[in-house]
Amino acid sequence: MRNVTITMEDAVADWARMEAARRNTSVSRLVGELLAEKMRHDDAYERAMNEWMQRERNWSSDGSPYPTRDEIYDRGRK
Repeated sequence: MRNVTITMEDAVADWARMEAARRNTSVSRLVGELLAEKMRHDDAYERAMNEWMQRERNWSSDGSPYPTRDEIYDRGRK
């Protein structure tokens, strides 16, 4: 583990102290957990995006224009 000094606005520091107390942990551990969660979320998103981008596409278009909204949703116009 590494020690890191961070700078934040007073209101953010107050919130962090209250949130850490609510979770019965230290501000240092709270910040570390929040950053680790952000890292996992970003990594998972990037992996999912890469998997989707590498999928084989089995759909194609004949070049005709897309149907209009009214054609898709026939609303029984009179």
